[in-house]
Amino acid sequence: MLPDDVRWMRRAIAISKRGLPAPNPHVGCVLVREGVVLGEGFHDLAGGPHAEVAAIRSAKADLKGATAYVTLEPCNHTGRTGPCTQALLAAGIARVVVAVLDPNPKAAGGLELLENAGVEVVSGLLADEARAANEQFLFAHKNGRPMITAKAAISLDGRIALPSGESKWITGEPARRDAHRLRAECGAVLVGRGTVTADDPRLTVRLNRRVNQPVRIVLDPASKLAGTESVFSDEAETIHVTGAINLSVLTAAWFQRGITGVLVEGGATTVRHFLAADLVDRLVLYVAPKILGAGKSWVEDLVRADLSKTAGWSFEGLKRVGEDLRLTYRRSR
Repeated sequence: MLPDDVRWMRRAIAISKRGLPAPNPHVGCVLVREGVVLGEGFHDLAGGPHAEVAAIRSAKADLKGATAYVTLEPCNHTGRTGPCTQALLAAGIARVVVAVLDPNPKAAGGLELLENAGVEVVSGLLADEARAANEQFLFAHKNGRPMITAKAAISLDGRIALPSGESKWITGEPARRDAHRLRAECGAVLVGRGTVTADDPRLTVRLNRRVNQPVRIVLDPASKLAGTESVFSDEAETIHVTGAINLSVLTAAWFQRGITGVLVEGGATTVRHFLAADLVDRLVLYVAPKILGAGKSWVEDLVRADLSKTAGWSFEGLKRVGEDLRLTYRRSR
């Protein structure tokens, strides 16, 4: 380690958080020589330049002899883009410092190739911080299923609708815009047939920046949807699940097709099924300053027989979004 290694890796981790690359990993890269930053970049979205390539392209000077600080092991395969290892070698990078090794067997092996090519390699620097910034991707590869986030927009008394079923809109525009970013962060969004019938949602991301549209997943066990609803438009890919549903089997299959995160948006019955199956890893609740009274609960009909055996949740954060609050919890495992 060199004295400034921690400084520059911390910078790489910070910029890695800027992108919306799902289902790909968050990665940041900073290129430094003799204490001067020559270039930096991050993986903005899947299919776009990887962090190392973005950093190389941003450089205004020759990179020969520079050190690359990268939050995830440079990839060593050709997918929608070329291998980052070859880009680093072509740029004349002499030293590569990496925080976390790539768990994807298709992309791993980059450090070994660089070392064999004569590049000095250091790994494991600020690994915990880098893992936290890249949680979804690493979780999926460790567990063989996507990381599941359940989201609900609720009143102060935990309701998602009036007794009549009216629910638009409980939260304000800033909270709804924040939820669109959450869709992009997860990379896939899921609802049940009831939500499609009641709201006819598009389930797309509408932000003032370039994004990849999330994969849309619709659970329709009784095959009641016609296929002409808005969620089946050509704006994004849609997975229409019919017949008997086993969530453990389905989530594993989604990971095999490349999905690393799923945002379960509703309705209450769908959220309940994921909670009952103990498949929710994160809860995001948008709480509006309203009291709806005798409406539907966001965990409608969830039955717990033993209080001591109920799932535990760890509070992660509170954020004000317009007039609403965003509460985030993690499943304690």
